[in-house]
Amino acid sequence: MDPAGNLRQEIETALRRQNLTAWQRKFMEDIHARLQRSGGQARLSDKQWRKVFEILGEPDKALPSQSTVVPFPRSRRQHKKMLVPRFDRVGRRLKWRFERLAIGFLIVAAVAVAQQVFEFGRGQLPSTPATATVSLAQQFAVTDGDTVRVVGDAAGTRLVGFNTPEVFSPQCDYERQQGERASARLRELVASGSARLTKVACACAPGTEGTKKCNHGRSCGMLLVDGKDVGSILIGEGLAVPFVCGRTSCPPTPRPWCKA
Repeated sequence: MDPAGNLRQEIETALRRQNLTAWQRKFMEDIHARLQRSGGQARLSDKQWRKVFEILGEPDKALPSQSTVVPFPRSRRQHKKMLVPRFDRVGRRLKWRFERLAIGFLIVAAVAVAQQVFEFGRGQLPSTPATATVSLAQQFAVTDGDTVRVVGDAAGTRLVGFNTPEVFSPQCDYERQQGERASARLRELVASGSARLTKVACACAPGTEGTKKCNHGRSCGMLLVDGKDVGSILIGEGLAVPFVCGRTSCPPTPRPWCKA
């Protein structure tokens, strides 16, 4: 290693030669840039050193030890920076990482608390759609003809006011086919217009909403596309039947598709 810091000058001299291949020129330019960016503290592998000396015409030159750095800085500010103990720099990095980690934990905790407060508030609302509606400006995916899943929710949302043929547990092949048609039609409606999903209270016994005892743990909602209820559209097209529940209970689910 040249203690006078002539390595960068030797590389600059080599780069002015015309006999370098494109690869050699690119390699030396990269090494030169590393030395310049790091203030002369760049560390190179043994293989890189051998290639540098080979291009410089000094293939037999002894390789520097891994602990040796290129002595390039000359200004007092750079020299002072080199004298800072390495463990101080490591300590600052660890402190910065711990601070970032703590901020991340605080954000996650705040979101979790807000979600718990929201869920608790929902449980205290009366079981009437007029007072329990919560408008959502979230994206959702269609599960079947009468169920959607809001992004971020643990369970799906059962659309109220109608029932479509079952896709996952049909009583006959015709019901499954009609269920697939209803699901495809709902996806088509959502994709073709402005959809708005509004959460409403489920028709369940007080204190059970949000549990498996109420609608299999799903929430309830109404879905409008361009201001029209999708249930009314599917009923009008023969892909659904009306299914109106009371305040705290529902009648037997209508499934007329497999009747002879």
